[in-house]
Amino acid sequence: MTMESIESFGLASQKPCVASRRDWLRRTALGFGSVALAGLCAEHASAGNLAAKPTHFAPRAKRVIFLFMQGGQSQMDLFDNKPELNRRNGQDENKGKLMGATHAFERYGQSGLEMSRLIPHLGRHADDICLLRSMVTDSNNHSNAMLCFHTGSQNFVRPSVGSWVVYGLGTENDSLPGFITIRPTRGHGSRVYSNAFLPAIYQGSAIGDSGVSAREMTFRDLHNSHLSTSQQRQQLDLTRVLNEHFHQQTAATSDMEGLIESYELAFRMQTESPKLFDLSDEPQHVLDAYGVNQKETDEVGRMCLLARRFAESGVRYIQVNHGGWDHHGSIVSGLERSCQAADQPIGALLTDLKQRGLLEDTLVVSSGEFGRTATAEGEGDKAGRGHNAAGFTLWMAGGGVRGGTIYGATDDLGVKAVEGRAHIHDLNATLLHLLGLDHQRLTYPYAGRDFRLTDVYGRVLHDIVS
Repeated sequence: MTMESIESFGLASQKPCVASRRDWLRRTALGFGSVALAGLCAEHASAGNLAAKPTHFAPRAKRVIFLFMQGGQSQMDLFDNKPELNRRNGQDENKGKLMGATHAFERYGQSGLEMSRLIPHLGRHADDICLLRSMVTDSNNHSNAMLCFHTGSQNFVRPSVGSWVVYGLGTENDSLPGFITIRPTRGHGSRVYSNAFLPAIYQGSAIGDSGVSAREMTFRDLHNSHLSTSQQRQQLDLTRVLNEHFHQQTAATSDMEGLIESYELAFRMQTESPKLFDLSDEPQHVLDAYGVNQKETDEVGRMCLLARRFAESGVRYIQVNHGGWDHHGSIVSGLERSCQAADQPIGALLTDLKQRGLLEDTLVVSSGEFGRTATAEGEGDKAGRGHNAAGFTLWMAGGGVRGGTIYGATDDLGVKAVEGRAHIHDLNATLLHLLGLDHQRLTYPYAGRDFRLTDVYGRVLHDIVS
């Protein structure tokens, strides 16, 4: 910023003079403003920036798409076939009657991965998928399990996975956030995509929420209804000039720079993001593949298509949230509806990424916050399954993952992980590893110690890395 530009706003430095009472009041008033500005900076930003950063070692993936199946998918009905459970269907167990798979399984691809007949579109990508059948988490409670899955802690306020990823890598597009979450649940607020003690620039940007139709999705609070685009630009230019003028008279602060950067990003998003939300430039065959404008698949189809567009535009971490998997009752019909809504769009997303050459450096992860029980809740057509944190399945594809493989195993009833037990910390350590980041070296100083996503735990699951 030149002095000429400062002078254009009438802020050129004046010659020193003896301070009058009026001048003293003016200067101290500006001082009070500086205190307020410092508080604002502390609240909204720190020394963070979105510039691309070097990795610790060569990455296999550049970005992540996380498909969060909220409620907890049933592993023994979708991904983890258990003949012994099926054989003992209806027998009394400690906490109820055992219930076998509600739908038949099939083998898919050359690898012959077993998955439910309810997900044939995903099955077509069996040779790209790794099934982690030995996942465990810390809580059977939805709220705690969701926090654990998203932050690594079920009790404490910690930065989310996406925030850590952007903190470690920066972004590839300075006109979009590095971390976007599409239709997050209303019940948990921003805790599941919070930056917590990381600089505010790394917080996830929410698109709508679970109560907003996918057709109406956009970034929250992005548009200014009081000022035009040109007026906002003038406002930001003046703010930057004031900032520069302030820096000439005091020590520069990274807090202020971070705050201004966040405002500049919001302004640039107003130009960039509308183009990404407008699906009219997509060929009809692509819209049809995702199930856009089809009753059963429109919601998830739009979210998955947006995820591909964001990935293509350089967003580092994209989360797609799809609820309705908490099948305590009527699981037979409930699973059919949930799979009908999600299977085609997710299959189309994998196909689209692969055809565009993006799957090889995009890590796709899909999971709920926990799994389900082998025993039934209720009887007959009303029967469902309870929560189970001791063993469940998630799948990963692309981004350096060995496709067509299975990692770990649960017991004969599909309840407890008994081989290759993998905690959320292990998943996060592996995710960061695939992105070229060492989970033990990616730290942030706070409250007197260095924090990391995996706390003091975590191991890389090298067996799933290609």
